[in-house]
Amino acid sequence: MGDEVSGTGFTREERQRYREKVQLCLDVFERMLSTTHFDAEQPMTGLEVELNLVDADYQPFLGNMAVLEEIADPAYQTELGAYNIELNVPPQPLAGDASLRLEASLRASLNAAEEKANRRGGHIVMVGILPTLMPEHLAGESWMSPSARYQALENSIFAARGEDIHLDITGVERLATYADTLAPESACTSVQLHLQVAPADFARNWNASQVIAGPQLAMGANSPYFFGHELWRETRIELFAQSTDTRPQELRNQGVRPRVWFGERWITSIFDLFEENVRYFPALLPEVTDEDPLRVLESGAAPRLQELRLHNGTIYRWNRPVYDVVDGVPHVRVENRVLPAGPTVVDILANSAFYYGALRVLAEDDRPVWTKLTFPTAEENFHECARRGLDATVYWPGLGDVTVDELVLRRLLPMAYEGLDRWGVDPAVRDRYLGIIEERAKTGRNGAAWQTETVQALEGRGAPRAEALRQMLALYVEGMHSNEPVHTWPVP
Repeated sequence: MGDEVSGTGFTREERQRYREKVQLCLDVFERMLSTTHFDAEQPMTGLEVELNLVDADYQPFLGNMAVLEEIADPAYQTELGAYNIELNVPPQPLAGDASLRLEASLRASLNAAEEKANRRGGHIVMVGILPTLMPEHLAGESWMSPSARYQALENSIFAARGEDIHLDITGVERLATYADTLAPESACTSVQLHLQVAPADFARNWNASQVIAGPQLAMGANSPYFFGHELWRETRIELFAQSTDTRPQELRNQGVRPRVWFGERWITSIFDLFEENVRYFPALLPEVTDEDPLRVLESGAAPRLQELRLHNGTIYRWNRPVYDVVDGVPHVRVENRVLPAGPTVVDILANSAFYYGALRVLAEDDRPVWTKLTFPTAEENFHECARRGLDATVYWPGLGDVTVDELVLRRLLPMAYEGLDRWGVDPAVRDRYLGIIEERAKTGRNGAAWQTETVQALEGRGAPRAEALRQMLALYVEGMHSNEPVHTWPVP
C-alpha cells in the first residue's frame, strides 16, 4: 500500500495509460476470483501501528529519518510526517496465547526503539493525534518525510482540488483554518488491523467490519485535541477526511464521492469495492509498470496487479480491501483502519481482541445484522461515535436507540467472548483483553476521556491550554510506558 513511486509529477499520457492498465488489472482480478487458488487455509491477522516522535519538552520532533537510521530495523518505516514512524508487525494466527506473546514482543520492540530514538533526541508516543502539535510545527517544508510518493500525493491532491484545504471541525470547540499542504493529514496516527480471509468470505467480514466500526471507534477513541482545540472524541476521523479531500465545494455539492469514504452499500464480493474504486476515483499516483497481468496469470503465476493496488492505496476506506502476493501466492484481506494509536500496548491488543471476536460472530451469523440495518444508519453510528465516543447513542437492530456502553455490555462483548472462543484463543488471554473493554464501558473512560479530564483538571489549576496539553502529554507518556490500561490511569 505504501510502495514508492519514481517521480512527483505525471503527464496526461501517463494518466491515460494508467487508467487503461488499472481496468486491465481489474478484469484480471475478476477472472482470478473464479479460477485462482488464494491463500486462506489459516486466517491470519496483522497489525500496523503509527507512532509520533516528540522531544524532551513533548513537542513534535521532526527527525524521523535520523531515528529510523538509529533503530535500523525494517519493521520500522517512514510515515507522511517527519515526526511520524510506523511499526509493521508480521502476520500471525490468533489461536492459543499468541496475543500474549505479541504483547511481550511489541513492548520489547517499542522499548528498544525508544532507547535508540533517545540517542537522536526523540521519544516515541502512541496517540491518535499528538496533543502538543500546533500550526507552527507544520509551517515550512521540514514537516514532510523525504519521499517521492508523499510529494507526488500532495501535488496530485492539490492539483485535483485547485485550492487550499479548508478545515472546519466543530465539536466541544470549533477549529476553522486553511492548509496549503497535506501537513494536517500527518497528524492522524492509527492502528490498522488486518484479517486474511478466503475471497468467498470477504464480503461477510467487510460488512461486519462496517457494522461494528462505530462501537469499535467509541471504545477506542483517543484523539480529542488538534491544534490546541478540543474537538471530537476521535477528531482523527474528520481531520483525515477533510485534509485529504480532493473536491472543491462545487464537486461536493454535486455529490462527488470523497476519497476518505465509509462507503455507500453492503457488498456481495470483494470485487464490488475494487470496481467502485476504478469507476469513481481518478488516479492520484498514475505510475505504470511493465507487468502484463494477463500473461502472468496465463503462465500459471499470480500477477501483482500493481496499478490496481497502488490505486486502492489512495482511496481511504475505513475498512479497505487488500490484494497482495506473498511467496508467489495471492491472498485478500480486510484492512480495518478505524482505530487510533495507543494509549498502551495492552489497550491496543484489547481493541484488537474486541474487533476480531465480535467480527467472527457477526460474520458467521445466519441472519447477519446488516440485513436488518441500513447502510446509512451504520454510517450515522460511525460518525456519532467519532464525535461523542463513549457518550454516543447508536441504533442497533432489536434494541433501537441505545447508548454505546450498553450496546457493548449487553450485545457486543458477549459476541466477542464467543468469537475469541471460536478462534481458539486461550480463555485467560480472552479474559485479560476483553476485561479491559468491559471496564472501559463501565467506567466511561477511554484515552479521549482521560485526556480531556486531565486537561480540564490542569486548566482548573490555572495552566493555559498549551501548557495543560504539554503536562497532560507528559503524564500520558508515563501511563503509556506503564502498560496499565488507560481506564485505570489517575486524573490529577
